[in-house]
Amino acid sequence: MLKVSTDKVSTDKENNFLIEKIKIQEEQIRDLKEQRRNGKEQLDIKDSQIAQMQNLLDQQQRLALQDKKLLDEYKSEINDLKALKMPTQDTKEEQANSQPQEELETLKEQMEALNDKIKGQEQLNNQVSKKWYQFWK
Repeated sequence: MLKVSTDKVSTDKENNFLIEKIKIQEEQIRDLKEQRRNGKEQLDIKDSQIAQMQNLLDQQQRLALQDKKLLDEYKSEINDLKALKMPTQDTKEEQANSQPQEELETLKEQMEALNDKIKGQEQLNNQVSKKWYQFWK
């Protein structure tokens, strides 16, 4: 009977050991499942972050393209304004030649007007002096 009880004790110990081992393994399985769930959540978060990053990159590319178009438009407008503002060498020479001509014409007109005025004054003076001269005679 001693042998049976020893066998029973050793089997009980083995069973207890195996039960404890199973409990530990079940706990490890629960931990691994939770880690896997946490890992899946982290992967989902990373996926959404990657999608957001991709959207931001797309938006940045669209804005860069829009900026480039605006810059090209501004450059062409500036060039158009420069073309209007800065005359070419030919037109500069024409302006330089025509400007003294215009000034000369205006000066001639002013001289003629002044000469006409002087003649008118002389005629008035002559008429007045004749009248006075005739009056004294």
